[in-house]
Amino acid sequence: MIIHPFKPVFDENSKILILGSFPSPASREVNFYFGHKQNRFWRVLSDLFDEKIADDINSKTQFLLNQHIALWDVVYSCEITKAADSKIKNVTVNDFSKIFNKTGNIPVFTLGNTATKLYKKHTGEDSIKLPSTSPANCKLSYNELLKAFSIILNYLK
Repeated sequence: MIIHPFKPVFDENSKILILGSFPSPASREVNFYFGHKQNRFWRVLSDLFDEKIADDINSKTQFLLNQHIALWDVVYSCEITKAADSKIKNVTVNDFSKIFNKTGNIPVFTLGNTATKLYKKHTGEDSIKLPSTSPANCKLSYNELLKAFSIILNYLK
């Protein structure tokens, strides 16, 4: 059983919550979200907001807070083989009330099939599904991924 190793990023000004599934081994190694060098999450957000994001935890955290984005994962603990979402078993989900008690009822975006299914299954709530930014998701071109993520801008005005 692996327990989620880092805290959510949010404050009372967060207007949306983006949820991944569970940190990959690369993310756990760097102790922050989307730590695999080929994951496109940070590049997408950088291009979407036309702002360079330095490659350190403080800069990424400050970027998210400045853009009013909360970030966490659906899963608190699980059994998982490497980074394969399809291999996640024995799931305990995070307590999202930690965020919602401070932000109010903000829209939830889930990244990929696994995060979307687990969020719905364990909370009974719907989310807005975004494509996974994982290097394993090669179905979408970078421009298609960027276009899909542009929906979040409608919620941040």
